[in-house]
Amino acid sequence: MKLQGRTALITGSAKGLGKMTALVLAGMGCDIVINYVTSELEARELAVRIQQLGVRATAIRADIANQTDVERLAREAERWSATGGVDILINNAGPFIRERRSFADYSVEDIIGLVNGNLLGVMLLDHKLLPSMREKKWGRIIHFGFGHAGEGRAWPHRAVYATAKTGLVSFTKSLAVEEAGNGITVHMVCPGDIRGANKERTIADVIGELDVESPRVRPGSGEDIARVISFLCLPQSDYLTGNIIDVTGGFDPIKNTIREP
Repeated sequence: MKLQGRTALITGSAKGLGKMTALVLAGMGCDIVINYVTSELEARELAVRIQQLGVRATAIRADIANQTDVERLAREAERWSATGGVDILINNAGPFIRERRSFADYSVEDIIGLVNGNLLGVMLLDHKLLPSMREKKWGRIIHFGFGHAGEGRAWPHRAVYATAKTGLVSFTKSLAVEEAGNGITVHMVCPGDIRGANKERTIADVIGELDVESPRVRPGSGEDIARVISFLCLPQSDYLTGNIIDVTGGFDPIKNTIREP
């Protein structure tokens, strides 16, 4: 239980990659704050499952794209924490429109929602939770990106999402330098094209399955992402900060989607 006594808040954690991350960190001794918007049933069920691992868990509804919700989420999470603050913040939530469309075809509401949910809301949540981390001289912040986000390349038909995430790359690196002396590390983890049920599967589940688009040949799983995050959260990982880590099996999402008709 290498993270015994720590409190982790994972946004968008009722399902998918956030759920797998919650389960892995709970297994390492973390109390877990689950966050959801519409998946209340799944969030409540996950809280019960985590409690069965011998740690505390709660579920809080909040939309990261909404400033008022972000402030309330931070406040409620800190009040619930047994240590008076969130020690580990995993910024997993972030809206994504899978339909390919040119920037000119996005509505103003879509543009604002994507930027708020993937960049501004993340920054505001970090801002709210940093004071307690600074006070304790310990903290772990993980942002989510996409494969090769750190290269800042063009991603046609994903312009808004890509802009928000590549802006988050710069923020990740800047915050890491600013907070290094306060015992707080900051990273971005960039998953590959992990879809559907695979987000909640283990590595053992997908070993032996074929993915012809992946250079690794097998599909990625939620555990692939959660394992990297759990390593970055360890006390002994304090000399690592400001990294943009691709967990893609060699897959290039930008190159592949540009080829789509």
